[in-house]
Amino acid sequence: QRTKREWRPLEDRSCTDLPWFLLFTVFCVGMGAICGFTVVTGGAGRLIFGYDSYGNTCGQRNEQIEGVRLSGLDHTDRKFVFFLDPCNIDIIQRKIKSMALCVSLCPTEELKTHQDLKRFAMLNGSELCSYELAAHKYPNLPERFSKCPKLPVPSSKPLPVFNRCTPVDISCYAKFAEAVVTFVGDNSVLHRLIAGVAASKEIIIGLCVLALVLSMILMVIIRYISAVLVWILTSLVVLGSLAGTSVLWWLYIDHRLYGNDTTPKEDMKEGLEVSRDSGQALLVYAVAATVFTIILLLLMLFMRKRVALTIALFHVAGKVFIHLPLLTLQPFITFLALLLFWIYWILVLLFLGTTGNPVQNEETGLTEFRLTGPLQYLTWYHAVGLVWISEFILACQQMTVAGAVVTYYFTRDKNRLPVTPILSSVLRLVRYHLGTVAKGSFIITLVKIPRLILMYIHNQLKGKENACARCLLKTCICCLWCLEKCLNYLNQNAYAATAINSTGFCTSARDAFVILVENALRVATINAVGDFVLFLGKILIVTSTAFAGVLLLNYQRDYAEWLLPLIIVCLFSFLVAHCFLSIFEIVVDVLFLCFAVDTKYNDGTPGKEFFMDKALMVRSRVKEAVSEGAEMKPMVSDTQHERVLLKISPHQ
Repeated sequence: QRTKREWRPLEDRSCTDLPWFLLFTVFCVGMGAICGFTVVTGGAGRLIFGYDSYGNTCGQRNEQIEGVRLSGLDHTDRKFVFFLDPCNIDIIQRKIKSMALCVSLCPTEELKTHQDLKRFAMLNGSELCSYELAAHKYPNLPERFSKCPKLPVPSSKPLPVFNRCTPVDISCYAKFAEAVVTFVGDNSVLHRLIAGVAASKEIIIGLCVLALVLSMILMVIIRYISAVLVWILTSLVVLGSLAGTSVLWWLYIDHRLYGNDTTPKEDMKEGLEVSRDSGQALLVYAVAATVFTIILLLLMLFMRKRVALTIALFHVAGKVFIHLPLLTLQPFITFLALLLFWIYWILVLLFLGTTGNPVQNEETGLTEFRLTGPLQYLTWYHAVGLVWISEFILACQQMTVAGAVVTYYFTRDKNRLPVTPILSSVLRLVRYHLGTVAKGSFIITLVKIPRLILMYIHNQLKGKENACARCLLKTCICCLWCLEKCLNYLNQNAYAATAINSTGFCTSARDAFVILVENALRVATINAVGDFVLFLGKILIVTSTAFAGVLLLNYQRDYAEWLLPLIIVCLFSFLVAHCFLSIFEIVVDVLFLCFAVDTKYNDGTPGKEFFMDKALMVRSRVKEAVSEGAEMKPMVSDTQHERVLLKISPHQ
């Protein structure tokens, strides 16, 4: 029989889930091996330096490829890739279908005739037709129409780093742009929108900084306005339900009194049946609304104390950000880590696209490099790495925040907090709990990948599947999404339990789940009320930034030019607000778990004093968790050289 395990905050530390840390390390080594494989086999070089349609890498000496003519050429002096028809773009596959050659110089001026091609080649030594054609014979060769560039050849310049000749005038990409920007039907509108962004770039940057500042300020002051927001929300819900119920009963009574008077005599029988059905429907609606309103009022009556707990948690969370100001940097650090990893992942994915065995495309006859055999599964391995490592980075943020908040909560004297609790939490994470984070993120990956696969299948079959298959796919996607959200919430609390007790993921998840079930009503109230308050905070930041944008953009009389700058600013402000308030939400959830553990194992008696803040104790009415008339000792500073005893009388 398993003995009841006690929670021992911050007492013992040991490595957790070590096998999962080793597994994650091996997986990351595999990700690095894929990058190394692409570099060694030449895929990275082909992407950066470019290669022609015969498999030769530009800027270096090449080896002969069996079965491919004109391969194995020395392109040491030909460092740029030139496309014979750069505007021939396959929109579906998102690649240029034109023949590519390695040239020593991109054409810097427009070439209108084959004579111009000859002159350019003779002057600059850069031959723009296929290698087997002699430059001085360009105007007279019959192959000039298939193996020379499409005329006129636009002036171009090489891309930085990637050495591709791209046209200076991008008008030839109009078809591609039209397919991408499908919401713009008039080019003049697009030009005006782009001009508006270009003219307002300083204002856009300033408004983005304003959204950043407002988000940081809101996390500190939300504890002062949370009570007002919560009670406004409660009042609106109650008044709205009462008003809706009253309107339905008024409609029903009005229908009973005057509904039959407007029915013509010739349609009396049919009108009576319709009137009876309408009256019954209104009665059902009114009764249902009445039942809903009564249940809602009873819930508000019984849960008013739990609403007070939500307000108290928001109040204490504001104090946490005052004592731990480095928490505000967490969104920046996480975003930077994700951005660096995503850049690395995209580069390796592009390397994989130019890695493998040379294969001739049957449709175009051009040489391409493709992974064949078991090597083709490297792309799938790389895709799994995108999800798992991204989730791992996000989980590290959750564990870091949880560790810092746990240290704050269970330190009685706030003057004895570590100099940098965030840094201490990061060091504990790296030293003890990387395995736990790897295991939790892997569980999320197991749910997210099937959902992404189903979404891809649904997108590919759009318009082809029947209604039953479409409904089934959407149902599966929705269920997996709900499961992922539930697991994310449980994982977050499991990380907090690990930060408290230094236990493995499964043990921590079980302990956190038991605590949450024991406080189910409190959890429901905090999630419902708290999420709505945070949503109002996001809306407040977005509307404030948008209002400032309207004032600053008012000098532009062409109101169509406002659209794109305001959309950019609003999207950025919402993203910033979401990132910062998500940290606030994590802090509130961790504080609640600490509060639940505190009230479960402490009762305020000597030797079992509460760790919680005095404000949290008063506002949350902890007397529900202790015997009536118990003497509760809140957490105070030892520098005061006294204990504050809070007496809660039975009638309080």
